[in-house]
Amino acid sequence: MANQIAVVGAGVMGEAFIAALIRSGVAASSITAVVRRPERGDELKAKYEISIKALDQALVTSDVVLLGIKPQGLAELMPEIAPHLRSDALVISLLAGKTISGISAGLNHHSCIARVMPNTPTLIGKGMAGYSLSAGVTDAQKKFIQTLLAATGKAVEIPEDLQNALTGTSGSGPAYFFRFVEAMVDGSVAMGLSREDATTLTIQTIVGAAALLDESGDNPTRLREKVTSLKGATAEALAVFDEAGISEIVARAMAASARRAGELAQ
Repeated sequence: MANQIAVVGAGVMGEAFIAALIRSGVAASSITAVVRRPERGDELKAKYEISIKALDQALVTSDVVLLGIKPQGLAELMPEIAPHLRSDALVISLLAGKTISGISAGLNHHSCIARVMPNTPTLIGKGMAGYSLSAGVTDAQKKFIQTLLAATGKAVEIPEDLQNALTGTSGSGPAYFFRFVEAMVDGSVAMGLSREDATTLTIQTIVGAAALLDESGDNPTRLREKVTSLKGATAEALAVFDEAGISEIVARAMAASARRAGELAQ
């Protein structure tokens, strides 16, 4: 579908999507990045062989415009985008909290907008994204989005009113996981293991458990039950989690993330 694609804001996630575009079959020569720092442009051009242009020059020729800037910078940037945006261009937003209606209003009521919430494993092609589409997105544009997101990992289409819940689940989810790994490593060190060994043991345990969950066909409850012997060591550990209210703690954390995502829309 797309002949030319502009990536506005090529930080960590923007670069991840540049790589995904190329993996999905888009020619590097069809991709243009808009960056603040010339040295960043030189880096991307050398690494991916894409073009670097000023915002107005990139927009006027682009069928797809991917917004990878920080959410706080959107309001300031939209007046600069609107005059140069093609009326039939697909705008893909990666900005947490920013609504389709808000983006549309800021872009002179542009009608072709996709709201995408990716997460950091996108950087290695193992991401999880949720996307919502405006009514003006065509079938061809939707197919392009699906192909692109398949190159980032997995994706699901959801109603936009669930986007904040998705942010609290998969968008912020990797950070929950990393924090748990930190806690396990610290716990191992407290019991006498070296930090190096504790890190190796914890990471491989988590990686193996995730692969088992993904590949076994069993749900997490069943896998937990299989490894938990009555009155055994694992049961003792899980009892501590339950006494601390782990389900409530996790639910509160996810709700806090979703609430903050909603505040970013303001």
